[in-house]
Amino acid sequence: MTKAEKFFMSMADKKIAFIGVGVSHTDLIKLFCKKGLDVTVCDKKTCEQMKEYDELSAEGAEFSLGESYLDGIAQGEYDVVFRTPGMYYNNEVLTKARLRGTAVTSEMEVFFDLCPCPIYAVTGSDGKTTTTSIIAELLSAEGKTVHKGGNIGRALLPIIEEIKENDAAVVELSSFQLISMRRSPDVAAITNITPNHLNVHKDMQEYIDAKANLLIHQNAFGKAVLSLDNDTAAELASVVRGELVYFSRKSSVANGAFLREDGMLCYNDYGNVIPVVHKDEIKIPGIHNVENYLTAIAVTHGAVAPETVRKVAKEFGGVEHRIELVRELDGVAYYNNSIASSPTRVIACLNTFDQKQIMIMGGSDKGISFEPMADLVCERVKLLILMGETKEKIKAAVMASPKYSEGEPEIIIVKDMAEAVSTAYSHAQSGDIVSLSPACASFDMYRMFEDRGNHFKELVNALGKE
Repeated sequence: MTKAEKFFMSMADKKIAFIGVGVSHTDLIKLFCKKGLDVTVCDKKTCEQMKEYDELSAEGAEFSLGESYLDGIAQGEYDVVFRTPGMYYNNEVLTKARLRGTAVTSEMEVFFDLCPCPIYAVTGSDGKTTTTSIIAELLSAEGKTVHKGGNIGRALLPIIEEIKENDAAVVELSSFQLISMRRSPDVAAITNITPNHLNVHKDMQEYIDAKANLLIHQNAFGKAVLSLDNDTAAELASVVRGELVYFSRKSSVANGAFLREDGMLCYNDYGNVIPVVHKDEIKIPGIHNVENYLTAIAVTHGAVAPETVRKVAKEFGGVEHRIELVRELDGVAYYNNSIASSPTRVIACLNTFDQKQIMIMGGSDKGISFEPMADLVCERVKLLILMGETKEKIKAAVMASPKYSEGEPEIIIVKDMAEAVSTAYSHAQSGDIVSLSPACASFDMYRMFEDRGNHFKELVNALGKE
């Protein structure tokens, strides 16, 4: 009997609640219902607002909806509660439930417990989705059956019974998933750690501690990959128990991947330096993607041949919403970088191109400072179009920069994305670059950053068709 079979048998007499539906839970709820388990969906939406209601109801799920959706959990009515990453682990209701004996877990925690194959996991403030995707591409190109998921948009627990021992699971994990994790992957990588999500986490230390959970539960046979260029990530070396491997764009490393002075990405295996791929051969643009490939090379060394890395680097076109070329119109290139929900991601976009950009920014406030990007915005943005909840905060940060002078950059405030795109279109000249790089979360106007990026692309693709 497999671990998965034993798990589902152990759930037979439990009352199980799922907080929220979405990517993490829809397929999982269906699976639990098909297993004949007692399932209740708890969601703030009403049945009219929940597009999955009829489908899940037909599967046999019960519901606790509306403003009082958490009451049953608070009162200890359930034996097991699955939280979505969007439900903060230290939420008062979940804390009360745990104290009453409820098992509070998540899709990814249970997946880690049951997964029969090696797990490669990536976290970080920036770059984790692209890095996860590169790792999956590399392993797949070597002939592995790869299951990619986690924070990258697919739940893996619903397919746990399909996964074989010789497969590979490649997962992206956010701080919201990691905060309650008590099991680490076989190979763990942290791309970097910079201030993020401080509107949810208690403080920066809690955010760092959540990221560290990726490492601290590894055993002596695990492998940890850390950035030597990011001090906060590098300082986590002290908690690594297994093999420690570094990656660096700025200096050579004794064990790991580095960018050589001639532009070659290399792997140094304690003195045996192996050239892998030249940075100019990487199809996706930007020095940050050189870092993403260095991470992936360090993660997969020994499992993926250098010639495989070279082939994937030349062919892999990147991930949607990450400096994604939407179209060129009248000599103007429009890029969707909706994933840029923090200043560090904006900086990466500004450093990708050698010319000044027209940039659309603004969104909901994550409680982080915009000061780190202000100088570079002044140097590399010719027109700054601001919208959303943070528009005045970003404007103030840019104008407070010592590099700001009147009209450089020009700043225009707009009411929404449609006006932002229209403004960019009317001001852009042949040879210009227009990018959506918000520096903020999307929740003031959109459900997710993907929705924001898709709306931007729709508007851009409609330009010139009036």
